[in-house]
Amino acid sequence: MTAPTRVAAIDFGASNTDVVVQEGNAQGTATQHWRLPSEGQPSDARVHAVLAQGGVAVRDLAWIAVTGGNRSALSATLVDGASTVPLHRVDEVQAIGRGGLALSGLARALVTSAGSGTAVVAATAEGARHVSGTGVGGGTLVGLSRLLIDVVDPQAIDALAQQGRDTVHNLTIGEILGTAIGSLPPDTTAVNFGRAARHAVDASPADTAAALVNMVGQVIGVVAVNAARAQQMEQAVIVGHLTDLPSIRRTLETVAQFYHAQIVIPEEGGRATALGALLETRARLG
Repeated sequence: MTAPTRVAAIDFGASNTDVVVQEGNAQGTATQHWRLPSEGQPSDARVHAVLAQGGVAVRDLAWIAVTGGNRSALSATLVDGASTVPLHRVDEVQAIGRGGLALSGLARALVTSAGSGTAVVAATAEGARHVSGTGVGGGTLVGLSRLLIDVVDPQAIDALAQQGRDTVHNLTIGEILGTAIGSLPPDTTAVNFGRAARHAVDASPADTAAALVNMVGQVIGVVAVNAARAQQMEQAVIVGHLTDLPSIRRTLETVAQFYHAQIVIPEEGGRATALGALLETRARLG
């Protein structure tokens, strides 16, 4: 019986669990990706279940890599019938860095993972290290949206944001200073929700969604740009499922424009950490 050559990696995120499966050799002839909502802590049974969602059985795999969550609770090997499959735990910082570089095609970059919260790592071919982060992320966007407009679906928030005007809530630099400041034009946000702080505003749900996206996207973008410059890296790569939202991507691109920075936002950035765990394990096994 031929030994399996297919391998898999799972990223147990706070909101989403991502799975990537790769066929063949180290170059990876094909990569399958799916995600599902995270439910509780990682467990051996949960590994079996998330793989089954993509039609993959543990016995079909040569090995499994895991990152994120409380991965220390998982067994070193998983049993499926007569098959015993090794499970490799991967440091999340290394997975974020390697995955971000792989998706961007860069050799070194400041990789920012914008998920429920936001982690920032400096990544090179030699490895990655955590340098910064913020609690502002997708969880912030959804949590505040629930409180303010009773909408929790990210796609619905995104659709509303694209219809609204963030300046119904926000004060701009031009309104406060009457002119631009540095490289920032007058219509740049000066105070998030500053207009609402002064008096009641007549804002639609779309306006509120636009203001929330503006705030979350700008915080992440500015943190990424400043961290990249502090680490003397020319490019910032932003991955994570928050970048699935067009309104967030547009905000990040505006930040890059205002600060004359290079921000790379790969397609399907939500799979970056799982892919990085898989590639890190391949490199480790040789």
